[in-house]
Amino acid sequence: MGRSCRQCVARYAGSPGTGGCLGHVDGMRLFDARCGVRGVTYGPPAHETAHRLVLPRSGAYLVRINGREVFVDSATAILTRPGDELRVAHPLGCGDTFTAVHLDDGDGDRWPRAACHFRIDDTTDLHHRILVSACRRGTDALTAGEWLGTLLQRLNPDTGGYGPRRPATAVAHRRLVADTRELLADGRHTAGLTALAAQVNASPHHLSRIFRAVTGQTLTEYRNRMRVRAVLADLQDGEDCLRTLAARYGFADQSHLTRVVRRHLGRPPSTVRSLLR
Repeated sequence: MGRSCRQCVARYAGSPGTGGCLGHVDGMRLFDARCGVRGVTYGPPAHETAHRLVLPRSGAYLVRINGREVFVDSATAILTRPGDELRVAHPLGCGDTFTAVHLDDGDGDRWPRAACHFRIDDTTDLHHRILVSACRRGTDALTAGEWLGTLLQRLNPDTGGYGPRRPATAVAHRRLVADTRELLADGRHTAGLTALAAQVNASPHHLSRIFRAVTGQTLTEYRNRMRVRAVLADLQDGEDCLRTLAARYGFADQSHLTRVVRRHLGRPPSTVRSLLR
């Protein structure tokens, strides 16, 4: 893959993040990055200079894009455009990892102007991680281009279809869901519904109902999805022991981990591990 321009051989210079270039693909640049912005609360605003798609792989944070707040974890991609005002907060601490794709103008405009975040399903997440591993190994530009093209096609804007009649109610419900996702991102993998509801000052029934209405999935489905993605991130970083990963992310044992991974990805962890190396 070509890395001829100065930006490509240099370290990632986006806002926020530092890291290395994965290469040129069909006029776009891919960067393997780790966020370096610190601060539990929102920092000063920055302004975007490019069409940039950010695909998280681990960690979680809050971002305001032109005043619109989005909770970002490995289930959410964000798209920013030149001139967008960005503010970032890390209530759980910094260090999240992500892939940044610098799009050309044509690819950046393939989605509606109002689109700034996208839900990432299980297949798209695995596709993204395989692309990163292939680029790290030095795959050819044609293969990487096909993988990236498929990845971009799979991204559909999160239109926020959930909408009570009162806007204030919708805001409150989305805040409740974001607070719950933050708890789960903070390692509460084994917390029950009652404990989670108490943490966000809601009844268990209300939390369960609102979470499903806003996200389209149950709390259990979402928690397992996030646990699987945490496992994938560790496998990609070189962890080999599935028993260790099962204990780390709250699975009953290695067999339980294998069943959940297979349910979400259609293949066992051992097969996934070979795809990510």
